[in-house]
Amino acid sequence: MRLISLPAFEDNYIWALQNGADAIVVDPGDAGPVLALAGQGLQPIAVLITHHHLDHCGGVAALRERWPSLPVFAPHDDRFDFHFSTVGDGLRVAVGGWHFDVIGVPGHTLSHIAFVDEHHLFSGDTLFSLGCGRLFEGTPAQMYESLQKLARLPSHLQVCCGHESTLTNAAFALVVDPDNAALSARAEEARRLRAEGRSTLPVALASEQECNPFLRCDTAAVRNAISNRLGRTPADTIETFAELRRWKDEFRV
Repeated sequence: MRLISLPAFEDNYIWALQNGADAIVVDPGDAGPVLALAGQGLQPIAVLITHHHLDHCGGVAALRERWPSLPVFAPHDDRFDFHFSTVGDGLRVAVGGWHFDVIGVPGHTLSHIAFVDEHHLFSGDTLFSLGCGRLFEGTPAQMYESLQKLARLPSHLQVCCGHESTLTNAAFALVVDPDNAALSARAEEARRLRAEGRSTLPVALASEQECNPFLRCDTAAVRNAISNRLGRTPADTIETFAELRRWKDEFRV
């Protein structure tokens, strides 16, 4: 099995899992990169969609023009404009020998889901490397619990998220948690990879558990950073997370 990352738009990734000529495609916001792979002999056998934003699903119509019977699996959401099979938290997608567990992760959007197989976590715009998605629809409590669900998954999983945002996330994370040696090493690795024109993804969930401040709101380092920002001790981890996300929204590199 081969994992392929397909850059799209300014900083999106479309993901593909290939086994021989067959492939599972995740979040094709643009059909072009997938069609280009097809020109090399790749045959998509299913599409997985994490949420309704067009940069994650806008290519489905064009893919269906090429492959009219291509199955699509997505969360229940009336905003999709194509036919799909609805999947949600606790269900499993089985197609072409692949099996993906579905995890409901509301926060970025209310219907957002993630897909997990034996080796990969396709987290969409919920968990990024060293960051997390903005709260467009959900509450801080929802997003915090969603991230905790992902943080509790096996640490060997490779996080395959929707955007190449590691460098900007690292700049913020280092302000929050400057004494974190693992974070400093990950930030340096990300700078080197981008300087070489390479992707910073996927990344082991174990690294995110050590480095990502949004997964570490219960640690002294993150709590202290938020206490200094608020001028008082946050009431709980939800307030810590909410203020951390608000801080990130305002942060400029």
